Parts: sequence; C-alpha cells; structure tokens
Amino acid sequence: MSPTAPTTPLNRILQPLSDCLTRDVAERVVNLRLHEDLQQRLSVLAEKANEGELTAEERVEYEQYVEGIDLLGIFKAQARLALMRMQT
Repeated sequence: MSPTAPTTPLNRILQPLSDCLTRDVAERVVNLRLHEDLQQRLSVLAEKANEGELTAEERVEYEQYVEGIDLLGIFKAQARLALMRMQT
C-alpha cells in the first residue's frame, strides 16, 4: 500500500504538485531551511508576541511568516510522501 496524505481540500489541491516531483526536487524541498536572517527576525517577533509587545505592523508580519512556515511544512510533507511513494 502506498502512503497517502489525508484527504483535505488543501491536499487535493497540492497532490498534483507532489505527483510531478522528481526524487532530487522532493529531497531538496524536504531539506529546505529558513535563511539565518529570516530565522533571527522570526525569533525577535516571536519573543515580542509572547511578551504582548508587537506593533500592529509587526503582528501582520509575524502572522504572514507563520502562515508561510505552515505552508512550507505542508509542501515538505507532500515531498516526503512523494519520496515514500517512489520507494514502493
């Protein structure tokens, strides 16, 4: 039985993307990491968020980063599934 993602609207949208990944591209997606400058900025914003000290602009920025990281996590999960399917 080949691995599959849970059937959600987002997974249904992204499935064709993962189906066209080559092994090399899937591995590169799985290994993506945030750039050091971005990680530092995110850490500053996270700390300010935890302290309740974000400005309105920083809150928007932070929320956009969080949404982007969530989406990247979904892409990485799709790439992992593609790699698992390639092994079967």
